[in-house]
Amino acid sequence: MNEITQRILEEVAELHGIPEGAYNIRENGQSIGRSSTEEIEIGTRKDGKGLVVRIRPGTKKKSVHIPVVISQSGLTEVVYNDFYVGDDCDVTIVAGCGIHNAGNDASKHDGIHSFFIGKNAKVKYVEKHYGSGDGSGERIMNPETIVEMDADSYMEMDTVQIKGVDSTVRKTTARLKEGAKLVVMERLMTHGKQQAESYFDVYLDGEGSGANIISRSVAKEESYQKFCSRLIGNAVCSGHTECDAIIMDSAKISAVPELAANHPDAALIHEAAIGKIAGEQIIKLMTLGLSEQEAEEKIVEGFLR
Repeated sequence: MNEITQRILEEVAELHGIPEGAYNIRENGQSIGRSSTEEIEIGTRKDGKGLVVRIRPGTKKKSVHIPVVISQSGLTEVVYNDFYVGDDCDVTIVAGCGIHNAGNDASKHDGIHSFFIGKNAKVKYVEKHYGSGDGSGERIMNPETIVEMDADSYMEMDTVQIKGVDSTVRKTTARLKEGAKLVVMERLMTHGKQQAESYFDVYLDGEGSGANIISRSVAKEESYQKFCSRLIGNAVCSGHTECDAIIMDSAKISAVPELAANHPDAALIHEAAIGKIAGEQIIKLMTLGLSEQEAEEKIVEGFLR
């Protein structure tokens, strides 16, 4: 791997070399490394447009890495990855995309990930997006996540985008059967004239299903963010969606939470808060010897942690 590829892999997947276990590393539209294990099989979709990852029922404490690196200016790709997680699994899936654009043409990656999670299975999904390069070409990423959760399954999603992505539209659609639980933590930061839009549609179809969708974001300079979260309660269920955002400079933020209760015992809550950093927070840190800019950076860093 060259230095750029290695740095991006460290940013999006915390990899410092070839990982142990199951993995597929994609660079500039091609797989540059792949490994399956006895419990986790990684294959190519029949249409050749992505991966099929099959995790054997009962697999515990295993992980699979599928990072994407784009370092070729002007490259545009759409990738479809399907994950079949067997019953009673406990696994971690690490994805993420990094674009290094040193040219003048836009580079774009659209990743559509579909998860089919078996009964009693537990999945932690980590997805990080990162952009770098001093070219004028845009770095564009449009991730889409589709989740089908069987009875009593659990999925935790940790999605992060904190640097260098000029434009992103992030879509998540989930359908939960009885007893299934979905927990999402989204963290993102925009600056310059960057734009970021997030859309969540969560269908609580099964009795006892539940979802907790949280977004924390910071918008700086002239950037724009939009957060739309929709919870649809179709059974006895519980759901909570929250947008907590810091706005700075001349940025703009829109939060659109929506609840739809189609059952009398659907308990749904939404919260949204957008505001500036409190002046007393900055003053307190400045009394400890930080400059105003350093104080702001520390507050933002802690908020997005």
